[in-house]
Amino acid sequence: MPHRRRSGRTRVHGRDDGRRLGAAELGQRLGERATLVQFSSAFCAPCRATRRVLTEVARMVPGVAHVEIDAEQRLELVRALGILKTPTVLVLDADGRIVRRAAGQPRTADVIAALGDAL
Repeated sequence: MPHRRRSGRTRVHGRDDGRRLGAAELGQRLGERATLVQFSSAFCAPCRATRRVLTEVARMVPGVAHVEIDAEQRLELVRALGILKTPTVLVLDADGRIVRRAAGQPRTADVIAALGDAL
């Protein structure tokens, strides 16, 4: 049961030791102010709901981009970042540094609050 309580909650992870992601790793350009990176898999129902939430937030907040990555197609990146389940969302600042991480389906308010660390 503890797993369900944490699902979707963002947590600061020490900026993942300063790890940066750029257009080369993501396959798309970073947002001007922040980027929401979503790791998904094909048969993941919460991934579809997460896509809707992140797309909505990216439309609402100027300079924020949403990038979705198929975890099955990018196993090397999944392993390098320690992604254990889908959906997992990383919040990147303008320089591509990971400032927040959440596993599970996030709520819109939590995503907006997490963006505060990136903006």
